[in-house]
Amino acid sequence: METTQAKLKKPEAMIFDMDGTLFKTETLLIPAYHELFDRLREEKLYVGDTPPEELMLSCLGMLLEDIWRKVIPDCSEAVHRRADELLLELELAGLKQYATELYPGVKETLEQLRDRGVRLFVASNGLEHYVKGVAETHLISPLFEAVYSAGEYLTASKVDLVRLLMDNHGISSAWMVGDRSSDVEAGKKNGQTVIGCAYAGFGQGQELAGSDILITTFNELPGLYDRSESLE
Repeated sequence: METTQAKLKKPEAMIFDMDGTLFKTETLLIPAYHELFDRLREEKLYVGDTPPEELMLSCLGMLLEDIWRKVIPDCSEAVHRRADELLLELELAGLKQYATELYPGVKETLEQLRDRGVRLFVASNGLEHYVKGVAETHLISPLFEAVYSAGEYLTASKVDLVRLLMDNHGISSAWMVGDRSSDVEAGKKNGQTVIGCAYAGFGQGQELAGSDILITTFNELPGLYDRSESLE
């Protein structure tokens, strides 16, 4: 249930983060992550133990270049770029191999929102083929008007990505729905409402500070929408 009693305005669109919001990322990322470091060791690009899974999970929502600076800070940029290539390769293969999952009720909730006339979008800091691959594998791609990724649009921040999405699609009123501080920042700096998803459990306790509403299950969104006030 929502934990803040903010008065919400009915949006014309909802913009969703992917990892930790729609997609249960660890169901794909953890096996791919371990394979990635096996490959880096085979290629003599990395020595030593694989960094803790928790470190990688704590970086979800960041741009990949920032993730590797935190996870393998002592490696060169060339190794970081090779890690980009391997992670994408392994995650795309993993979408076919592993039993990956969306969060409970995601597809049904998106369908309910679309049936109410809400325009649906994705804005993710991930790589293009990964973000679109997750949506296609889990059969939610047709529900979105567009899927935006930092990998495709080469944006420096999620603030820029969301601004570009809103400009390109003529959106003035939206809810930014996500689980990380980058989502809160992207919504607020673009003058929009932020719905913080408090169910993924990644990051620190203050990750969603500044959200207008916190939800603990994805399927709360249609009720929030129905109770929100129509824009004058």
